Amino acid sequence: MTLGLLGLAVGVDAEADVQTDGGGGLRGVPQEYRTWILKADAACTQPSMTPSLLAAQLYQESKFQPTAQSTVGAQGPAQFMPGTWATWGRDDDGNGQTSPWDIGDAVMSQGRMMCSLLRQAAASPYPGGPQSLALAGYNAGWGRVVQYGGVPPRDFAGGETFNYVKIILATMKRFEGTSRLEVSGTGSGPNALRKASTLLGTPYSYGGGGPQGPTTGFCDGNNGYLKGRCSASSTVGMDCSSLVQYAYWPNAKLPRTAAAQYNATSDRPVAKADLQPGDLLFWSHGSSSSIYHVALYAGDGQVLHAPRTGRSVEVVALASAMPSGDYQGATRP
Repeated sequence: MTLGLLGLAVGVDAEADVQTDGGGGLRGVPQEYRTWILKADAACTQPSMTPSLLAAQLYQESKFQPTAQSTVGAQGPAQFMPGTWATWGRDDDGNGQTSPWDIGDAVMSQGRMMCSLLRQAAASPYPGGPQSLALAGYNAGWGRVVQYGGVPPRDFAGGETFNYVKIILATMKRFEGTSRLEVSGTGSGPNALRKASTLLGTPYSYGGGGPQGPTTGFCDGNNGYLKGRCSASSTVGMDCSSLVQYAYWPNAKLPRTAAAQYNATSDRPVAKADLQPGDLLFWSHGSSSSIYHVALYAGDGQVLHAPRTGRSVEVVALASAMPSGDYQGATRP
C-alpha cells in the first residue's frame, strides 16, 4: 500500500474500472489465499468489491509473498504500514496474534480497508469509479484523493499511485474465473445447478424472481435497501430462494421462501461429506425456525447463490458464503 512498490505502467485508463463476471469465480491465486480472499469479498457489501480486485491488489503489493517487506517498512502480503495496521488489523485466523505477516489477518484487513475506501469513493463526487479511487486511497491515502479530486496525476510521487491504479485494474482479468459453471452429470441436481448457472451475474433483488426468471422485488422495512433507498423495487433480479425455486422448476415445485424450502425438504438431510451438485444448503439464526438463506451446492467446496442486496448471483466457497456458525444443514430435493 505504500509509495515505492510499483512496476511499470500499462495502457489502461486510470479513470475506467474493470468490470468482472459478477464475482462468479477466482483463478490463479495460491490456495492459502483463495479462502481468505473470498471471505473478505463476502464480508463487504459494496457492489464494486470483487475477489479479482483483492487478488490483483495482493499480487501488485507482494506477488502473494507473506514475508514481503518494503524499503519504507510496509509489511506482509498486503503491505501494511504499522500505523495503518493498528487501525485495520484483526486476529481473523484465530491463532492468538494479530499480525500483518499472517495471510488470513492480512487479507481480511485489506478487505476491510478496501471496503471502507470503496464506500467513501461511491459517496464521493470524484470521477474515476469506486475501484480506481479506492485503490488510490489505499496506496497514497484518501487525503490525496481529496486533494487532487480523484486519482492523483502522473506528476504525483513520480506517477506511483497513478500507475498502481492502472496496473491493478489491468491485471484483474487474469484472476477472474469463468462466469459459467462446468456442470457434469445428469439428474435433477446437476440439471437444476446447470439451469441456475445461466443466471450468474444477475443482480440480487429482495423478493424478486420466481419460476419464470428475474423480476423486480420489494422492500419490507428492513430488506431490499441500498444506500438508503429501496433498490429492490427498481432492480430486475433474483433473491436466494427464488433462484433455487427457478432452478428446480417445474420438475420439483419448491415453495418460494428459504424457510419453506427447508421445511419441504428437511426429511431428506445430507451430511457435508455427502454433498452432491444441486443439493440445497441452509443458514439460520440458531434454529430451523429462523432459516434466512439458501444456496445450491456447486461441487468442489463451492456454492451458487444470490447473496444480498448490492451483489449478484455468484459462485463462492462454501466456507465464505455466509457466517460458518449459521450453517443449518443441507437437504436434497
